[in-house]
Amino acid sequence: MKLWDKGTPIDEVMESFTVGNDREIDVRLARWDVVGSLAHAEMLGSVGLISNDDRLALIRELGLLLASIDANGFVIDDDSEDVHSQVEKHLIEKLGNVGKKIHTGRSRNDQVLVDIKLFLRHELRTLRSSTREAAMLFLDLAEKHENILMPGYTHYQIAMPSSFGLWFAGYAEALTEDMRVLDMAIDAANANPLGSAAGYGTQLPLDRDVTTRALNFDRVHVTSTFAQMSRGRTEKLAAVAIAQVASTVARFAADVVHYASQNFRFIKLPDAFTTGSSIMPHKKNPDVFEVLRARCNRLQSVPTEIGFVLTNLPSGYHRDLQFIKDRIVPAIDELTLILRVLTHVAPHIQPIDDILENGMYQHLFSVDRVDELVRSGVPFRDAYRQVAQEISDGAIMRPLPSTNQNERSALGSIGNVGIADLRKRL
Repeated sequence: MKLWDKGTPIDEVMESFTVGNDREIDVRLARWDVVGSLAHAEMLGSVGLISNDDRLALIRELGLLLASIDANGFVIDDDSEDVHSQVEKHLIEKLGNVGKKIHTGRSRNDQVLVDIKLFLRHELRTLRSSTREAAMLFLDLAEKHENILMPGYTHYQIAMPSSFGLWFAGYAEALTEDMRVLDMAIDAANANPLGSAAGYGTQLPLDRDVTTRALNFDRVHVTSTFAQMSRGRTEKLAAVAIAQVASTVARFAADVVHYASQNFRFIKLPDAFTTGSSIMPHKKNPDVFEVLRARCNRLQSVPTEIGFVLTNLPSGYHRDLQFIKDRIVPAIDELTLILRVLTHVAPHIQPIDDILENGMYQHLFSVDRVDELVRSGVPFRDAYRQVAQEISDGAIMRPLPSTNQNERSALGSIGNVGIADLRKRL
């Protein structure tokens, strides 16, 4: 069944090429197509475009179909072009002429728009919850290892003392900020396009407020032209949010790979979370974090891919937009998997608690020495030069009793990581 079929034979090569893998991707949209149809049927009845009996029949059958999808999944027949065709085919088979009325005042254009927005709103909220879970985990790890010191680096050079509390909390805050980007994407998906038809409205007396309330959208897309232009825009903003979370996780994974190496020796990973070498029996490789990094970095391309599909498209619907679905849906699945693996493996990271005993960190506390002189009244610039000369003369800058980490009161320092503040923010 093709909703646009007029009875004219279609070239098989052309049909296969243009359908692509829509059937496979559309299965993920099936429940949302039914949900959108439920709201549409309710609205058609409320404005008198279908009888109350027809409204009830459609709602009843759509409700049964929704329950079936949630329990048993959904199959799109080979003779159906997409999820919209399959749902309408099902209604016609069950209800006859009543099923043919579901498309009144609706186009596949606004139908796929509402499917995608409902799907993205739901999936992005789920990703937001998973991102929050990862942030909470990092805060728990920050609190657990708050007092274990580690060296901080700038330019890959030894810089100042840090701590595992500060390291984990930094990524917790990053994920908290990433949730704001997800909120932006959720908001973009939280507008109702239903009733915009093919992108130019309809002369039928549709009540778009009814479907907006029924689908719990925050607002309605006022102009039918922008409702259509939101196709691609919504998915691109979702891809940006996905890429942002992935970027944070990739950076964390890169840290773990570095810190687990013998050159750093900051952390240990249990044998169960490492792999070996086919030739070197001593190897314990942090493959899971390397794979996390690669999967996250690959997601950085998705906003660009979607952006290229949209490049130079004029307003209105274009078949090009079909090739956005098969980018954003797998990206959602990929980040879902990434966050699940991250929260599974991160608790098993074991910090080394004697890192600073290594002689290479003998100057790690040079700023503490500068601060000590400043407290005694020496101008900072003079204190800086004095300590630089002391280092040149061979002095070792070890932690000073007066600069115990617990006395570092500035927020964001190793003595005041700010874990409570971040928990409150989350």
